[in-house]
Amino acid sequence: MADVPFSTNTRTRDGSLPPDPTCSHPRAAAGSGTQPASIEVRAEFQTEFQTEDRNTLQSASPLVIEHLWPELNGGRHPVKREVGDTFTVWADVFRDGHDVIAAALLFREFDAPAWHQVVLQPIGNDRWSGSFPLAHAGRYRYTIEAWTEAFESWRGDTLRKQAAAQNIDSELLEGRALLASYLPRTSGIDHTRLSSLLNALAGEVPATAARAAILLDPATAALAARYPDPASKLRYAPEMEVVVDRVRARFSAWYEFFPRSQGTDPTRSATFLECEARLPEIQAMGFDVVYLPPIHPIGVTKRKGPDNSLVAGPQDPGSPYAIGSALGGHDAIEPGLGTLDDFDHFVAAARAHGMEVALDFAINCSPDHPWVRQHPEWFFHRPDGSIKYAENPPKRYEDIYPLNFHGAGAEALWEELRRVLSFWMGHGVHIFRVDNPHTKPLPFWHWLLTRLKAECPEAIFLSEAFTRPKVMKYLAKIGFSQSYTYFTWRNTKAELIEYLNELAHGETREYFRPNFFTNTPDILPEILQHGGRAAFQMRAVLAATLAPSYGVYSGFELCEAAAVPGSEEYLHSEKYQYKVWDWDRPGHIKELLTRLNRLRRENAALQRLETLRFLPASGDNILFFLKRTEDGSNALLIAVNLDPHHAHEADIELPLEALGLGEQQEYAVAEQLHGWETRWRGRHQRLRLDPAEMPAVVLRVTPTGG
Repeated sequence: MADVPFSTNTRTRDGSLPPDPTCSHPRAAAGSGTQPASIEVRAEFQTEFQTEDRNTLQSASPLVIEHLWPELNGGRHPVKREVGDTFTVWADVFRDGHDVIAAALLFREFDAPAWHQVVLQPIGNDRWSGSFPLAHAGRYRYTIEAWTEAFESWRGDTLRKQAAAQNIDSELLEGRALLASYLPRTSGIDHTRLSSLLNALAGEVPATAARAAILLDPATAALAARYPDPASKLRYAPEMEVVVDRVRARFSAWYEFFPRSQGTDPTRSATFLECEARLPEIQAMGFDVVYLPPIHPIGVTKRKGPDNSLVAGPQDPGSPYAIGSALGGHDAIEPGLGTLDDFDHFVAAARAHGMEVALDFAINCSPDHPWVRQHPEWFFHRPDGSIKYAENPPKRYEDIYPLNFHGAGAEALWEELRRVLSFWMGHGVHIFRVDNPHTKPLPFWHWLLTRLKAECPEAIFLSEAFTRPKVMKYLAKIGFSQSYTYFTWRNTKAELIEYLNELAHGETREYFRPNFFTNTPDILPEILQHGGRAAFQMRAVLAATLAPSYGVYSGFELCEAAAVPGSEEYLHSEKYQYKVWDWDRPGHIKELLTRLNRLRRENAALQRLETLRFLPASGDNILFFLKRTEDGSNALLIAVNLDPHHAHEADIELPLEALGLGEQQEYAVAEQLHGWETRWRGRHQRLRLDPAEMPAVVLRVTPTGG
């Protein structure tokens, strides 16, 4: 039934009542007859109330629970946290009148039968809050339950009457009867104690003072509070979920390299054994995730040649993204790299160096993939029966066949892709970078990631979806642990502030974990192409200090900037050929990456995003921001010159209160990248950053004795 107005005071300018457009009653709609239309509507509503709503309203709870947080899309999707976090929940809880209410946070592991309970505390304006620790990876459910404290409500009213010297004999009789109603719900020592209290109140009626001493005792109220009436409880629905990942899902430093390019012979693929020789250097730079593009057999049909040419020579290796040959598919190893045993040895070697191996999960098939022959129903077919290759007009990928996720064999295909990832998990890989997930069905990812996370809660999935914002965010909601971002193309001060504030302080922070890659095999940003070594330094500092997770594609540390003219593609890309690198060539920035990664490990302030705060700095070229732990025990001030070609100065303003400093207090300033120290006083200072020397400073501020 439509809502209708009850007031008869709303009138038009001439004093008459307007017709009610929400009512279908003919007289009400026309406003005809001698009685006002709204009066007839009220009579009609009264009839409906009597016949439909009385039972519902009589059984409705007087309690209200609303604005529960965190809550994502009404509970349709879980929020994210990490092991070791304290998960805080709050909600607005209230009821009519002045009765005392209580509330609790209920939580349990996803499939656990029993709830754990944490009593919520009021924090003002009818808002209640509580927390529980997240001890290990997995999924948790949580909700809020509230109830009326009947005995405490009675006790508060009676205490006020007692304080006003009013007669409370009748109230004490009510109190005893109310307390007796709690007895059936008690057990053990509480049952014995409550029975004794009730016995003391029975028989010859004790004096008022004696009864009051028993019934108004805070200890009696505390006993009753442990056994609220279940019928008075209201539970918030639906239940919410939080996915708890290990800390590496939030805080990590990725180093990507093509394993076949880690050797010294440009005519052949390097092996996993040769790749192991590079691990100490990558570890020394401070990276903790070694990410490999596809390591599977590469197809021969329509194989791409150097520089993405359409014709490959007999010795050209082809693109590793054209997966599958007569030698195997997604669960096999490209023979030039070695064997599966060699890969297992490489994974163990990386682990021995304190790093993890991440694999690329690219759902691409070359025309030679075993699935093409074994499961033709998994692919798209033209009217002539041939299989369609991948296209992104004007680009044509004739060496890749896309899969049909909605065809006749969809169920078997989905299950096979799940098996592939489980296979690699069985070989020690628990981190996957997923290629172009936005081009695959969203229901598939929800199905797949839910099952894989149940199988291995420690698994981490990075979404490589450079696509529309809502699609990127939805992929994070349905299960991806981390996400590539638009950071790669955010260069100006205004762009960075707007984008980072969205990530750090918007709703997205509850579920979207950004990974700031400076470059990828497909993306050499324009600022790196033309900004020289200073641009690489500047972007490294931004990525490593703004985001808890960031990554570089090998060659970044060498300031590799050769691009195909007019594009973001690397010139002579190793996607299509073997390459040999001089990892110590002049001009590299390995030392800077090492210092940045050390700072990230040593400063908890750099391991979270939500405490980011941008600070005033004059002009458009210097970005100034604070990273600080919630308790203030660790704080860093970072300033970056965004212009790689020119030196700039800026007046900056320090947040003295956040740093625990007085307005005129002297403090020591220790720069963390260059090592210089100085002393400042006051909130207003001036900085000059020259990209020829170093385009950024990282400052630690401590009070002095002055």
